[in-house]
Amino acid sequence: MNRVVITGIGAVTPLGLDKNTLWKNLAAGRSGISRVESIDVSAYPSQIGGEIKDFDPHV
Repeated sequence: MNRVVITGIGAVTPLGLDKNTLWKNLAAGRSGISRVESIDVSAYPSQIGGEIKDFDPHV
């Protein structure tokens, strides 16, 4: 059997970009689902989704 090592925990979600913010928003009963604003979704059957705002993958 191979060993597995967990070195940390992280989250990138519509409710927060780190575990503390995510937990605070989950505990407050907030939803990360809203109308998508960052791209034109008018051609799709749904304009609602879990958009991750203020996320910079290069940080």
